[in-house]
Amino acid sequence: MNYLPKHNSNSGFTVIEMMTALLMIGILSAIAAPSWLAFINVHHLNIAQDQVYRAMREAQSQAKKEKLTYHASFREQNNILQWAVHAATIDPSNAQWNDLDASVKLDTESTLDQLSNGVRRVQFDYIGSVPLNQQGRITLSPKSGGKVKRCVIVSTILGAMRTAKENPTPDNRNRYCY
Repeated sequence: MNYLPKHNSNSGFTVIEMMTALLMIGILSAIAAPSWLAFINVHHLNIAQDQVYRAMREAQSQAKKEKLTYHASFREQNNILQWAVHAATIDPSNAQWNDLDASVKLDTESTLDQLSNGVRRVQFDYIGSVPLNQQGRITLSPKSGGKVKRCVIVSTILGAMRTAKENPTPDNRNRYCY
């Protein structure tokens, strides 16, 4: 008796098995892709919100430190949202501008006054307080759309700031980020 294995056996996958595996991978990818993209959008918004908040805090800190009026300015340049911190004596066009993530845009819920050159700003005086007409919010949303929003709110004349995110129902001014 010969107990050696036969070398003519078929091994591997059939075309049907390969097609079934590819179909299952495709279905799982189609289910996971929207969730992954939503996660990435929220992540980019959170980073941008943090940068806006830090810019405002930096302007407030510089104003107190140097006993001068400082601005945290925001603008859209070449479809990119930018921020700058500068003394009030410096023209915003001469300030050092920093880009936020390219997937983030300024939302229509933003309430900071817009100057003639398209710059929105928050002004901090020498003690870090904000004039009454400078209080407001910068609201960010993804360029790809959706209901996700992040905002930074200057809420008191003392320069108190807070961050917020979208809510399922609007406030009394029909804003979702409060």
